[in-house]
Amino acid sequence: MSALEKALWLLPGEIRNALYHLSEKSALEVCEIRLRRGRPPALTLSSGESPLPGAAAVTGDDLARVLELASGASPYAASDCLRRGFITAEGGIRVGFCGRFPSGERGLWSKNDLFSVCVRIPREVKGIGERFCARPFPSTLILSPPGGGKTTLLRDMARTLSNGGMRVGLCDERGEIAALFGSGCGFDIGERTDVLSDCPKAHAAMILLRCMSPELLAMDEISEPEDADACRSAAYCGVSLLATAHAADADELSCREVYRTLLRERIFARAVVIRATAAGRSYEEVAL
Repeated sequence: MSALEKALWLLPGEIRNALYHLSEKSALEVCEIRLRRGRPPALTLSSGESPLPGAAAVTGDDLARVLELASGASPYAASDCLRRGFITAEGGIRVGFCGRFPSGERGLWSKNDLFSVCVRIPREVKGIGERFCARPFPSTLILSPPGGGKTTLLRDMARTLSNGGMRVGLCDERGEIAALFGSGCGFDIGERTDVLSDCPKAHAAMILLRCMSPELLAMDEISEPEDADACRSAAYCGVSLLATAHAADADELSCREVYRTLLRERIFARAVVIRATAAGRSYEEVAL
């Protein structure tokens, strides 16, 4: 079952039925499904956001149904994730929630609190990272704006390096890279990969360094000072790094305080910059 097919089962029946009628080409291009109260559902495609044909306006009941399905009918059990505004559903599908942020320790959203939902469709595209995986592997930062394909590239590079002989420690804080559910992984992360999921990435990095002796440490979205500190600690232990960051290019990266120390100390040797093009995406390697 594809990631889009899994995502459909997180949606109310009428919206799901409207998505079934998409052309095969459009279905392959869907990056996100967005539901906003009182407005038609919308799809994020490579060309931008557009309304879903033939679908009625989204209701509060529709949004509450997505929350019920994404949480496995137990929003309370998913309350820790909900306090951060999202749930990672089976298959590594991130479901984000917006509206009136709930107060109190339980942090639960009600139907009346919810205003919008974003269902992000993960991709597994094998082979896109192979040209960046020569050995010895230089510590690498993957850059693009949000939704640019960073996680997809990171996943493929980690898989390629793992299958090529490196022990990979994967910090999967949101459960999107490996998509651990039940007895296995939703995605192929390689033969020599150890993954720690649903744990803050800085803490996961220290556990993996102490317990699993990785040769490569991989993590998604460096965004906090403690994430940067974990990268520095790994680099000083002689471990290669593979990580992602929100930035259009290396110049934009250098404008942000959390990355300046990493750049100044040359923790990362290069960046792979992802850009949207008329033909899809381009990948450019630049020295840092």
